[in-house]
Amino acid sequence: MGYRVAVVGATGAVGREMLKILAEQEFPVKTIAALASSRSVGREISFGDAVVKVANLETFDFSGWDIALFSPGASVSARYAPIAAKAGCVVIDNTSYFRMDPDVPLVVPEVNPESLKQMKRRIIANPNCSTIQMVVALKPLHDLFVLKRVVVATYQAVSGAGKQGMDELFTQTRGSFVHDPPQVECFQKQIAFNCIPQIDRFMEDGSTKEEWKMQVETRKILDPNVQVFATCVRVPVFIGHSEAVVAEFAKPVDLKKAREALRQAPGVILFDRNEDGGYITPIDCVGENASYVSRLRIDPTVPHGLAFWCVSDNLRKGAALNAVQIAEKMKDLGLLSQ
Repeated sequence: MGYRVAVVGATGAVGREMLKILAEQEFPVKTIAALASSRSVGREISFGDAVVKVANLETFDFSGWDIALFSPGASVSARYAPIAAKAGCVVIDNTSYFRMDPDVPLVVPEVNPESLKQMKRRIIANPNCSTIQMVVALKPLHDLFVLKRVVVATYQAVSGAGKQGMDELFTQTRGSFVHDPPQVECFQKQIAFNCIPQIDRFMEDGSTKEEWKMQVETRKILDPNVQVFATCVRVPVFIGHSEAVVAEFAKPVDLKKAREALRQAPGVILFDRNEDGGYITPIDCVGENASYVSRLRIDPTVPHGLAFWCVSDNLRKGAALNAVQIAEKMKDLGLLSQ
């Protein structure tokens, strides 16, 4: 027995990672479909030891399919996810399009799995990559001390912008050694050997949409009373988002209890030694599933403050893995027909 699973946007970085993780996690797949635009039809893509030919999303019939993992871009999800859901397929969408829809659960399985039972449209939203790794780390601390406010600065890898972003960093870096002028297309400024304090477009209040996403998504997932202020920065790293998080709580923070809670929390690995190299960096987390927490320390500038450094593979836990974990949790809760 198994499920008929379609991966939409299968030729993109996240889509490929979804196929890889479905195989690695041994999710019970009976039949797999790799879907993309007509430009990619017929291309071959790996699924475990098998090779799957890409089919055309535009003409695909979702009738009889159980699950569709979407990561094709917001405009494509907006059009095709409701079609799949209407055909009886459960859609787990990695784009931003449905995240703030009140009828669509926004889910991180380690944080709010109970939200899956509130699904009304057969569509579930996968949160933003930077939000996911942060709320996984904050959840056990919130349970202990009651989170009031978060100030976070992110250091986000270029893979968050897809293959085009990774290619631009590679090309600019290589070109710098032969004195080629940098070609700026994907990002607002040169990304090689640089940091760019803008991810997505600017909004009226001066925040970027990426910063807004972290604010509203954290409240929807974790607690509507939590205040969030984010500064999101693109850095010249291929894979792995990092975050410097400062959290303020309603109750006094006990550092020993905080450490123990993080050690026991699902999806979190605490690696925190007060010594040279006693922390996790982006290159250390590539290919790993956890949200890593380091540099845990009391913030004495507020009454009940705690600061930490958080790192995670944005293509895995920040996108593909979380989507597959949602499917696994739905299976465990009996929310998938078979």
